[in-house]
Amino acid sequence: MTAGGEERLDRFMARANAAYYAGRDPFADFATAPEISQMFGEILGAWVAVTWQGMGRPDPFLLVEAGPGRGTLMADMLRLLARVAPECHAAAAIHLVETSPRLRAVQAGALEGRAARPVVWHERIEAVPDGPMILLANEFLDALPIRQFVRSVDGWDERFVQGMGFVTRPAADLPAGGPFDRPVPPGEVLEVCADALAVARAIAARLRRAPGVALFVDYGYDGALWGDTLQALREREPAWPLADPGQADLTAHVDFAAFAAAARTAGADVHGSVTQGALLAGLGLFARAEQLARGRPPAEAHAIRDAAQRLAAPDRMGRLFKALAVASPGLPSPPGFAAAPASGDIP
Repeated sequence: MTAGGEERLDRFMARANAAYYAGRDPFADFATAPEISQMFGEILGAWVAVTWQGMGRPDPFLLVEAGPGRGTLMADMLRLLARVAPECHAAAAIHLVETSPRLRAVQAGALEGRAARPVVWHERIEAVPDGPMILLANEFLDALPIRQFVRSVDGWDERFVQGMGFVTRPAADLPAGGPFDRPVPPGEVLEVCADALAVARAIAARLRRAPGVALFVDYGYDGALWGDTLQALREREPAWPLADPGQADLTAHVDFAAFAAAARTAGADVHGSVTQGALLAGLGLFARAEQLARGRPPAEAHAIRDAAQRLAAPDRMGRLFKALAVASPGLPSPPGFAAAPASGDIP
């Protein structure tokens, strides 16, 4: 903090979220797609199997998840792989990127007996060892700290946190790679997530060294857009982001256009973004829902179909959430990103 008690927004957000994930159960405040339905993990497990085949079936390969929450997504993927793609399951070395000791313990319990090899944890994506890799990151980028810049008549100002409010000061430095060429009108906010851009560059660099694909699924926008998207959730209700640091989940919408540009500039192929609804529907979500609902009591069948709608319908998670794949140059388009939709039905 400065002598006047001001703190740059990204530093405030990093400090608040570190305290939040260390001390609270985030799933009391929000539900992610894997927690909504097992179908999400099954569909992405099938996606992993097809992607692995397109990479030449490397054995071993790193199956990495960034921000694995309770471990539900990885557990569902591994269960599916063990059933329908046992060779892929046997080749997968599981690596999880998680900073919270409490969540690591929960993940270890969820994955006990699921993986063919011991699970390894890392503090940062950059710490994952080199080698053929498939990485998944669901609602990971949105929690990375952002800076907010306000367009002035002759340049940029930056927002700082002071108490429970914002103060604006002339920008002392602009982060490299930020989309400052966008036609932002005076008085409007442009958000820059330097950590996300660093992740894009690091992933692209390692995918140039060894074959792999990284899939990012998150809520956000794609295009030369701007606006204030900082938000907080506490007990599933919106809260003021600057109140009670560490007691609410702070997130911001992901700038997929900036993320894609950083990965592409660093030498990787980029596929998408596409909407989550388009990805899941193209991979067979609704066929899987009907398969699971068949023969169930009416209430259970309705709950399964409703979960599929929640994940993919445009007025629910389907349009706001986007999916983007970063891949090694020359690999086939990942399932769900080719011009023709992939089938992806699960036996």
